[in-house]
Amino acid sequence: MSQMLALVILVAILFIGDLIAVRTKAWVPSIFVCAVLFLLGYWTFFPQDIVALAGVPPVVATMMMYLLITNMGTLLSLQELKKQWKTIVIALSGILGIIAVLFGIGTFIFGYETIVVAIPPLVGGVVSALIMSEGAKEAGLATLSVFAIVIYVMQGFAGYPITSIVLKKEGKRLLKQYRSGQLSNEAAAEIAATTVEVKPELKLFKNMPEKYNTDFFKFLRLSLVAYLAYLTSTLAAPIVTISPFVLCLLFGVIATSVGFLEKQVLQKANGFGFALMALMLFIFDGLKQATPSMMLEIIYPLVGTIVLGVIGMYIFSFIAGKILKVSKDMAFAVSLTALYGFPADYIITNEVIKSLTEDEKEREILTSHMLPPMLVGGFITVTMVSVVLAGIFVGFL
Repeated sequence: MSQMLALVILVAILFIGDLIAVRTKAWVPSIFVCAVLFLLGYWTFFPQDIVALAGVPPVVATMMMYLLITNMGTLLSLQELKKQWKTIVIALSGILGIIAVLFGIGTFIFGYETIVVAIPPLVGGVVSALIMSEGAKEAGLATLSVFAIVIYVMQGFAGYPITSIVLKKEGKRLLKQYRSGQLSNEAAAEIAATTVEVKPELKLFKNMPEKYNTDFFKFLRLSLVAYLAYLTSTLAAPIVTISPFVLCLLFGVIATSVGFLEKQVLQKANGFGFALMALMLFIFDGLKQATPSMMLEIIYPLVGTIVLGVIGMYIFSFIAGKILKVSKDMAFAVSLTALYGFPADYIITNEVIKSLTEDEKEREILTSHMLPPMLVGGFITVTMVSVVLAGIFVGFL
């Protein structure tokens, strides 16, 4: 298969996902559709290296991850991060719910070792899945080594549609309050403060003529901030392990606050769409691990652990939401980010918002209400907590 044919096929899948999401008004998320098509492709005629063949090897995807996550940081202010403490508590409650239900019930159904291997990938990303897979392999548990990868690959099939449903309910609730004037003054003031359209101010370059702020200068500043995050992570490694991607988010927030980066700098540099495309292709590349025979062998514990995990998430996030006075739908959506993380949390949230209203002001209201907690929730669960859990749980094997 030629490089350009591979690229055409993969981009066509992404387009079909978008098309179905638009036609169904996000009831069927594009990521879910794409995941199904990729799985069918790998089971039929796709070369195993079709994503790399199309021009997106792992090194390119990693570069895009650095740029995209740093760019996501420009969407959040330091004040917004302080306001998201409830999100952090709810996200951690969801993870606690997964652990409690799987250990409390799942251990008796699937066995202790299966549950130990399942939990970190279920609340995290590829890093935690790889840690548990290698740990299981070293412990002589070949099937569970594969199980760790597959549960990471398949967990989104539960997370994508459920998240879309609860976010649509949350969006409709907020729109109803906004349109009827029932939105509390305090909530309205908070939303207005985050949706006022202000021309981005580059305080550190205020004397520089706008004509010099070219696309490449935007990329340069974004890359520099991402590099500083990576460098900080490397320097801290002997003392404490900090994911460079977590630091990218934090450094993006700081760089925007001090006036080094403008908000949504990657969009303004005309690079966001391409970067997102490359990263999405790399994520779907993980589906090549899930062969039909492998899926048949582990389908029972796979479905069982995911179902129990989602139930645990719902119960604990519902309780946390009640205590913190956050709607049950928003609380559940935040906890569900553990099943996929970035960029799926960003994509699903935006798809839902676009499906609910055509009015730009209303879209801003929904975005300011739903996107920050979804982004923060995804980073707390997938990027941070899951790796810590994997480091602890691998010692239990």
